[in-house]
Amino acid sequence: MNTTPLAELMRPKSFDDIVGQRHLFGPYGVLRKMCESGRLTNMIFYGPPGTGKTTAATLVAEYSNMTFRRLNATTASLSDVKAVLSSTDTLFGSGGLLLYIDEIQYFNRKQQQSLLEYIEDGRVTLVASTTENPHFYVYNALISRSTLFEFKPVEEKETVRALRRALEYLNRENNRDKTAPDDVLGLIASTAGGDVRRALGLFENAYFNAENAISADDVLAFDAGIRNYSDDSHYDLMSALQKSVRGSDPDAAVFYLNRLLAAGELLAACRRLQVMASEDVGPAYPMAAVVTRACCESAVELGLPEAAIPLTNAAIILATAPKSNAAEAAVMAARADIDAGLGAIPPEPLRSPLFKGYKYPHDYPNHYVRQQYLPDDVKDKTYYSFGNNKTEQAAAAYAKSIGSYKEKK
Repeated sequence: MNTTPLAELMRPKSFDDIVGQRHLFGPYGVLRKMCESGRLTNMIFYGPPGTGKTTAATLVAEYSNMTFRRLNATTASLSDVKAVLSSTDTLFGSGGLLLYIDEIQYFNRKQQQSLLEYIEDGRVTLVASTTENPHFYVYNALISRSTLFEFKPVEEKETVRALRRALEYLNRENNRDKTAPDDVLGLIASTAGGDVRRALGLFENAYFNAENAISADDVLAFDAGIRNYSDDSHYDLMSALQKSVRGSDPDAAVFYLNRLLAAGELLAACRRLQVMASEDVGPAYPMAAVVTRACCESAVELGLPEAAIPLTNAAIILATAPKSNAAEAAVMAARADIDAGLGAIPPEPLRSPLFKGYKYPHDYPNHYVRQQYLPDDVKDKTYYSFGNNKTEQAAAAYAKSIGSYKEKK
């Protein structure tokens, strides 16, 4: 009986087999071009689990033709590091040593410092990976001698591609002809939240649990968090989350968000929270978009289940913040005129190259001078109206004080 996990058996053997990370390994990916050119640098890979960091290190080693050594910082000691480094004195030939350190954030400062001399003089080319922000966990001297590459959560369609390859592999190895509908593969990909390793593990369990066609029930048997979850559930919960935030109910917002996260909807929840920060809070609390973005980036780096904490923080902030839909209303009003073909030509003072008649506001009192900015056929339109909240009313008061305020018509 083969006990090797499917994710290990399915580890890509070439850049073309890697799913996701096209910015690194696609036809014009920077890491791919670097490897194909034969010129490597010290590298630090960072990003969530299951996004291909270890696979990338293995492929880089194959392209390099260097002697390859691997250490896992969760178990390796300083003596293990020194033993590998000492082997550079006995290596035959000029290929050098490529050292891959997985989870480098678990190395202490002394362990990381021990690498400096060897990467400085070129005896060792370092490839390190971490699921944490390297600027917080990797010694600055190592960062300054390395190039950082971000690995992003793998898109659902790319995860599905890996699952189809896994289905073919398992059928071939087990002499079976099982099938998996698109919606089931999509369910697994969505549940995995950008983690291909997790997706393959769930798929492997479902495959051996199924008779012929792999069903949603076969998947649900191994992940209760997505039980009774469907496309309708996805849209219903997304709608309930946004309406709860818009209605200033933090309890409901927290509940629906965590229903989504229990089903693995990490990236979808991040997208919706960022939309709400501008659509429902907007200029009433301008920092909401910044804070929400930071929480989402933190969640993606952490991965589930820990990602629930920063996302819940964002949901509470949005639900309890003052509300304004002024930005969305401005978008809709402006688009209506754009779709009607209005405003095609800006006023002459705004057009290059002469900017004839343009008045430079900073040359005038209060850095403001009245002049026409909108095109002639929409010059009297008002797309943005100040909301009835403290922040926007303060902005309205400022506009009135300098004379730029426009009444809604």
